[in-house]
Amino acid sequence: ENTNTLLSVSLGLCRSFNIDVKRPQIFQGPPEAQFGYKVLQHEAGGEKWMLVGAPWDGTADNRKGDVYKCVMGARNNSACAKVNLGDMALRNVSTQIRNMHFGMTLLDNKEDGFVACAPLWSQECGTSMFSTGICTRVDGSFQPAETIAPTAQRCSTYMDIVIVLDGSNSIYPWYEVQNFLSNILSKFFIDPNQIQVGVLQYGEKAVHEWTLQDYQTAEEVVEAAKNISRQEGRETRTAFAIHKACSEAFSPESGGREGATKLMIVVTDGESHDGDELPEALAECEKRNITRYAIAVLGHYMRRQQDPHSFISEIKYIASDPDEKYFFNVSDEAALNDIVDALGDRIFSLEGTHGYNESSFELEMSQIGFSTHLLEDGILFGTVGAYDWDGAVLKESRHGRVIPPRKAFEKEFPLELKNHAAYLGYAVSSVRLRNGKCLYVAGAPRFKHKGKVILFEMSNSGRVVISQALTGEQIGSYFGSEVCPVDVNGDGITDVLLVAAPMYLGDQSKETGRVYIYKVGQRLLMFNGTLHAEKKPQDSRFGYSLAAVPDLNHDGFNDVVVGAPLEDGHRGAVYVYHGSRGTILPQYQQRIEASSLHSSLSYFGRSVDGQMDLDGDELVDLAVGAQGAAVVLRSRRIVQVNASLAVNPASINVLQKNCQRHGKDSVCVTATVCFRATSRSPGRGDRHFGECRGAPGVSLDDRKFGARAVFDDTSQKLVQKRLRASVGRAACEPLPFHVIDTTDYLRPVSMTVKFALSDSDPGPVLDERSSTTVKKLIPFFKDCGEDNECVTDLVLQASTDLAGSRQKPHVIRKGKRKVLVDVVLENKKENAYNASLKFWFSKNLHFASLSLKGETQVKVECAAHSPHTRACSVSYPVFRSLAKVSPAEALIVLALSEFVLLVKGDSIEMNETLHDNTAQPFAYVTYEPDLFLSSEATLNRYEVHPAGTFSSSVGPEFKTTIKVQNLGCYAVRNLSVIMYLPAMAFRRSYFLSVTRIIADNVTCVVQNLTEATLRSQAGVIPIHPEDLLHADRLNCSNSWCQVVRCELEPLEKNTEVSIHLLRGIHNDFFRRAKFKTVKVISTFAIVAKENSFLFLEESAHRREVAGGDMRVGVGFIALQGPERDASYGAMVWDSSPSLQPTLVWVHTYQGPDPQRDGGFRHLGQAGPDALFSRSDTAKVEVVKTMGCPCLISALVGVAFIPLGNGRCEPGGTEQVCE
Repeated sequence: ENTNTLLSVSLGLCRSFNIDVKRPQIFQGPPEAQFGYKVLQHEAGGEKWMLVGAPWDGTADNRKGDVYKCVMGARNNSACAKVNLGDMALRNVSTQIRNMHFGMTLLDNKEDGFVACAPLWSQECGTSMFSTGICTRVDGSFQPAETIAPTAQRCSTYMDIVIVLDGSNSIYPWYEVQNFLSNILSKFFIDPNQIQVGVLQYGEKAVHEWTLQDYQTAEEVVEAAKNISRQEGRETRTAFAIHKACSEAFSPESGGREGATKLMIVVTDGESHDGDELPEALAECEKRNITRYAIAVLGHYMRRQQDPHSFISEIKYIASDPDEKYFFNVSDEAALNDIVDALGDRIFSLEGTHGYNESSFELEMSQIGFSTHLLEDGILFGTVGAYDWDGAVLKESRHGRVIPPRKAFEKEFPLELKNHAAYLGYAVSSVRLRNGKCLYVAGAPRFKHKGKVILFEMSNSGRVVISQALTGEQIGSYFGSEVCPVDVNGDGITDVLLVAAPMYLGDQSKETGRVYIYKVGQRLLMFNGTLHAEKKPQDSRFGYSLAAVPDLNHDGFNDVVVGAPLEDGHRGAVYVYHGSRGTILPQYQQRIEASSLHSSLSYFGRSVDGQMDLDGDELVDLAVGAQGAAVVLRSRRIVQVNASLAVNPASINVLQKNCQRHGKDSVCVTATVCFRATSRSPGRGDRHFGECRGAPGVSLDDRKFGARAVFDDTSQKLVQKRLRASVGRAACEPLPFHVIDTTDYLRPVSMTVKFALSDSDPGPVLDERSSTTVKKLIPFFKDCGEDNECVTDLVLQASTDLAGSRQKPHVIRKGKRKVLVDVVLENKKENAYNASLKFWFSKNLHFASLSLKGETQVKVECAAHSPHTRACSVSYPVFRSLAKVSPAEALIVLALSEFVLLVKGDSIEMNETLHDNTAQPFAYVTYEPDLFLSSEATLNRYEVHPAGTFSSSVGPEFKTTIKVQNLGCYAVRNLSVIMYLPAMAFRRSYFLSVTRIIADNVTCVVQNLTEATLRSQAGVIPIHPEDLLHADRLNCSNSWCQVVRCELEPLEKNTEVSIHLLRGIHNDFFRRAKFKTVKVISTFAIVAKENSFLFLEESAHRREVAGGDMRVGVGFIALQGPERDASYGAMVWDSSPSLQPTLVWVHTYQGPDPQRDGGFRHLGQAGPDALFSRSDTAKVEVVKTMGCPCLISALVGVAFIPLGNGRCEPGGTEQVCE
């Protein structure tokens, strides 16, 4: 083959299919004629056609229907020509062919012709209209060759009637006789296929006024009757006239018809003159099966007052028996018109003899041709209207006609349900079993409103044996309205029977439709699921049409096409399902919407067919009917494409740069992708397939994160390529790329090629079984021995310059908050790729800097993944064997100093050497808080004049403001401010006293100077007022002091609290005193409660008067747990009611484990008596926070409770399990 195929290397991939929707050939016809109701692919005279049924073709009052022939290869939307089958009449039946709807059914008969049916074709029988239906065989030149009407009945009015009329002189008045003739003839259904009438008038001689074949309509015979003249004559030769009529009037030469009922009506007014010849004449009539009506006109006798007894006896003798049915007498000629109706009723109560087309009248509404199926020896017809619309089937074959009796199907269609209109024969088909037996299939979609399908055998005698019945599952679903046997593998044995229920209600009560799959076994059919259609709830009528089609995708299995004409708002769609071994795959392979073909299409999918190649490319094409249109969808060729990918060099050596890209040394690699196309379709298919519109399709390193390699052409990890490949020949394309810096040199770089054929017009499609992806892994060269596996042993050591212990914590003071961590990292075995050092430190530490000790070629570069984590690459990309590096990290200490270091790499390290991959130095520390205490008074100087007059009451009031500020970054709790205020001198004389204290978020208690209080100040010797000349100050050593104790609320970072102290001056004390100037010294102190673990520097306990600052330490304690992989519970309690914790956090360190990152994990939170558990833990820390997330302070109490492994314990507000 020399077929060119364009390949598109593409990321996207559509489901493979090969029905072309871009180049449909659409034949349009009159929508009002229901053009497109049926479609049939047909070949005749060496030319390929599409036949289209238009059953409503014709005028508004006469929808005769017709079939259109559309020649393939013509331009799109070309006109189609009528076959004019609607003008055909059925031989020997009525010519009234109105509204027969030809083209409702089309069937290819495999003999260069086809069969078209008009199931609504009706025949007139008197006043009745019987829809028996007809079909017509059409030959290769589109001429009707044979009409098939097996259920057409000869009407009871199929009669040849000869009126033998007495025209002698005694008949009077003649015009009354003419009126009688006109009246009785107008009641006859005169038609070549119903009643023919001849008239013989006699007297002395007999004359044929007209024969049976002379007139064809009632109008003609009535007009002829008006023109009959009386013959006259003195004799009445009745016997002669009867004999002549019997022997001549019914003969073929006179128009007599075989099979027609023969009637003679004798009208006379007197006894015959040749009565002795009557026996011979009547014997001749009997021999010819001629029934005789005789009418005696008594006018002549009445006018002459004669006895008519003998006359009446003769006329009764002429009439057939019984007399009460075939004999009439009237008083005179005028009275003849009185018996017209009675005579007509008696005549038409007769049934015609059967003979040709013999059958029961129970088939008179059979509508044959409603469904048809081609058999090996004939045609199977569905007759839905037979037997009161219960329905039936009928077979026409070379062996004769088979019409099963009504009771033949009684087993599945009981006679008591005869008025339920099951519509048996709505769809007919057959299946071939493996034992060679053929079973007929017939659907009855209205049986008990759920529908039924029967499989049965039928002998040439009409005997029916039902093998199996399938019943629908939903009322009104029309189960069995379409049946479709499928020989999947083409061995002549039916593998699957599809049964449609197109009105099945799905989700949201939408008429979605359903198609059931039944696998055909040795004897019975087994349900095997349903075909899957579009999932969107919508009115669809999926399964309205079914067609088994030859192998569309050339996989050796035949396929199925299903129509859904109501989908997409009545625009319609068809589905293509592929066959597989012994079945039909339930998932559709292609859905073809009408909207993708032409905007004007509607009810697309109402009929489908696909049996032959219509455009000469040796591929089966599809025909689909729509409203006013018929569409031909061509198949596309299928090619199988095999792709290969080669790489040079075979591995990537990052230590040997072989090229430069963008000014940097790089490692360059060339990949070559090759495609080889093979055709799976029959024929050469040497057409040009058009241009390719490719999408990006070759990808490097399909990771979610950054690429490790990019293509030279695009500097991206994606590239688009277009290749043209001939069938049978390989097409190759080089794809050069280079490796960029990365953190991952262990995992191979992957190259993935995803490709698809170009969507060229009319190019091939890719085999659905072909892989559209080729992937190759390009490894890195590791220099790790013959096994190419790097086994390393990383050793990590770390230490810190903090030396605090539990008994003697390290004190961190302002200006001295740095800690140094020394690290030694060594590789004792093979290369370690992507070695990294991860460093976690507690939230109270801030990273400052990193430096390397000594001279080394090893680079260490760090990046911050979080505020308290550093990830450092060590000698990227490879930390070589026996290399060693000593980085040092400086950090700023804020509270507890705790560090966790973990080294890991992408190389392999044995479990027994993992223990030294983690280092965890830590120290117990305590530190000073950064508090600032200040005071300010509104009265700094007060003058006393001894000569003045003073009241004995308290003198002027002044205010002292004490302010405590937290300048650190932590909250401080459990603080108290104690004020020592000089107040009383010798002889308990007050010189100052506290009048009021004003403060927010502070609780103050003033200690009154009682006897007990004075005893507690036993060491104080109060000064005498006169001794002030020898002292310059009053303080708590020479006067008794009032003590004010204020409890502070938690003091958050960067906040302050103020206490306003109001005191009054006692002037009478100073008036009695002898002094020049004196200072009153008050002392203010910040204290912490004993159990708060605050470290208080001795020099910072007290501060006198205003100014200065005080630093209070906040302590922390951490408990070291036992060995790793144990489980613990941490129980928290508080023994002091004043220290009820508001929040307790439990942090765990998970590690060391080189397979995961490790780190801190928050397990839960609770108040006292909360129980937590966790596994794989080296340390448990239970701490109490003071409001700032970075502050850890004030241990309340910890106890460790061992728990069994594998348990779950409640953890505060959440469940924490190992």
